[in-house]
Amino acid sequence: MASFLLLSRSLFAGSLFALAGLVSLPTAGRAAAAAPAPAAAAAPSGLLDRWELTLPNGSAGWLELKQEQGWIDGSILWGGGSVVPLASVVIDGETATLTRLREVERKDASGNVVRKQQFTEVITAQASGNVLRLTRIVPRLDGTGFDRADFSGRRTPPMPPRPDLSRVRFGEPIALVNGRDLSGWRPLEANAPNGWVFRDGLLLNAPEEPAPGQPKRRYANLRTDREFEDFRLTVEVRVPPGGNSGVYLRGIYEVQVFDSYGKPRDSHHMGAVYSRITPTVSAEKPAGEWQTLDMTLVDRHITVILNGQRIIDNQPVLGCTGGAMGSDPTRPGPIYLQGDHGSIAYRNFVLRPVLK
Repeated sequence: MASFLLLSRSLFAGSLFALAGLVSLPTAGRAAAAAPAPAAAAAPSGLLDRWELTLPNGSAGWLELKQEQGWIDGSILWGGGSVVPLASVVIDGETATLTRLREVERKDASGNVVRKQQFTEVITAQASGNVLRLTRIVPRLDGTGFDRADFSGRRTPPMPPRPDLSRVRFGEPIALVNGRDLSGWRPLEANAPNGWVFRDGLLLNAPEEPAPGQPKRRYANLRTDREFEDFRLTVEVRVPPGGNSGVYLRGIYEVQVFDSYGKPRDSHHMGAVYSRITPTVSAEKPAGEWQTLDMTLVDRHITVILNGQRIIDNQPVLGCTGGAMGSDPTRPGPIYLQGDHGSIAYRNFVLRPVLK
């Protein structure tokens, strides 16, 4: 996901909003004669919430709008990547106007950066009950106009209370791998090359390396045919040097698999709920060693035990993570393994569903 920078206040009064047709700018005379603005009213509570987004291309997203300490803020997940803060949030009546910034480098024929520009993306949102209607206006990077797309969201149901895991009953173990082949699994993306194989008791992603001078191909992720609600899942994984993968619980929450041994704790490192929950301790092993992930998902709360150490303890997950198959946290979903970042090896999958 492109990184976005903070938007200065001057941009609000500038021409970008006018070009997008969102705000009519006052004339200088009117501005000079205007009386002092009244104190701002409280933002409509109907907009201040968490929202499950279906983006213009059909992928999953997430939005949170909140008011804290007298000002309004927000965060967004746009498809892949991380949850990031919005550059600005303004609520006027029943409409929220959100902005994100993208920095673009202009290069000369030799590839040298000669100019940096910032482009402002504007999203407007209006709520009707539990439905959010949004419009995204994005400037074309060549400066020749704007592209517009409409999309929608739904209000996220209230977070259930923190479950008492000592009272949760689990069913009989389900072996997700049959020990012979990939039966019960299939590529998530039908049109992407598939590097997944079952060999010597291991579930391997073994993408072909590109020829010298050729771009790296993006390989398929792998999902189970079956879908699950709440469960406890254990799996062993061997991460190569620089390796990067992930285990998606119910196809919506990624527990990160990454070669982060010796690095500071981070929400993008081994065992984290990607970009959402940072492990409380570092428990990863060096690359090339087998590691054990023990993950429990109950009532939208996640517990992760990595190599015998509890690194996430029954924490709420506020929304989907980047790359999720969908944004609805109440729907059952598959286990899916990230295969679009390179080689990885898994073994000994055991899932125990929660008994209702």
